[in-house]
Amino acid sequence: MELYEVKKLSLELIETSKAAYLTTIDPEGFPITRAMFNLRNKEQFPEFSEFFANQEHEYIIYIITNTASSKIEHIKSNPKISVYYCDPENFKGVMFGGEVEKIDDMEIKRKVWLDWWKRYYPDGLEDPDYALLRLNPNQARFYYKLQNVHFDPGKE
Repeated sequence: MELYEVKKLSLELIETSKAAYLTTIDPEGFPITRAMFNLRNKEQFPEFSEFFANQEHEYIIYIITNTASSKIEHIKSNPKISVYYCDPENFKGVMFGGEVEKIDDMEIKRKVWLDWWKRYYPDGLEDPDYALLRLNPNQARFYYKLQNVHFDPGKE
């Protein structure tokens, strides 16, 4: 499979996968994976399509979570994470990895906010439990039809 096709299929998975599967490493060194909102899913979150289209890095990933969550504790100790997107019916998936950063810039947090999230964060954007994470991945692994392709998502 050609690299351009792998990258195209990877972007399609990011934009259609029902969930983003986030993996962090716990204090004992074990991976912990959980399903998160896939903010890049164009059907579930059309409000963010323009935001992601205007990002410098086409594979950039944003994740919302609670500041008090175990994810944040894991990331403080080890910022290396992976995020997996998949089409389970067709056994197609892509994993992105790298070091995640917590975003404190209110302008970015405002752009990645929906009012219905107040059920999770009653004080809205000002809620101290609202955390925004950003992954600018430096590695990717794509799998489909018995082919495994590793690529650097930062290279053209």
